[in-house]
Amino acid sequence: MAGVLITIEGLDGAGKSTLAEGLAREIAAGGAEVQLLREPGGVEASERIRELVKDPRLEVLPRAEALLYAAARAQLVEELLTPLLGRGVVVVLDRFVDSSLAYQGGARGLGVEKVAEINAFATGGLEPDLTLLLKLDPAVGRARQAGRGEGPDRLEREDDGFFERVAAAYDEIAAAAPGRVRVIDAALPPEDVLAHALGAVAVVLGGPPPAA
Repeated sequence: MAGVLITIEGLDGAGKSTLAEGLAREIAAGGAEVQLLREPGGVEASERIRELVKDPRLEVLPRAEALLYAAARAQLVEELLTPLLGRGVVVVLDRFVDSSLAYQGGARGLGVEKVAEINAFATGGLEPDLTLLLKLDPAVGRARQAGRGEGPDRLEREDDGFFERVAAAYDEIAAAAPGRVRVIDAALPPEDVLAHALGAVAVVLGGPPPAA
């Protein structure tokens, strides 16, 4: 049986990591083999790129930024993601191509189509079976980030207008791919977000949702 790729998207502060962990736990409880991964990262070379693109001390210009994210993605896909899917594993991935489309294509103004071309090459055309988009007001996301008590990384230092453009780009992505993208209100309590996600996941896994 072929594996299933479930990606989670949204603004920083939307609760992607919390949802990813909950999904992986509940899908595994249903008997499936699950691998939880994040982007950029997942394998050593991609983790090194993650350190670079998040470093607030560096100035990384938009085209270089888009290419670095695509490079990290290419390494993850070829080294780990494709073999996992070939073995029939359910992969829950925190961010994938849609992040680059929204952040670099939309918010950075590089153009969604151009960034999509770069990433089609990077991934060999691999697409998620399901994308869960956590929709959240950018101001709420920034407030959640501030509440973590951690210093902002390079991207998190961008202004309000940047994150508003990211949110608008995500809305366009969801509208263009309604069969793949399931939009979930990230302002809901985490348990409700997980319940909505499990309902969507059950469809692609071909069975009843795991018990939350």
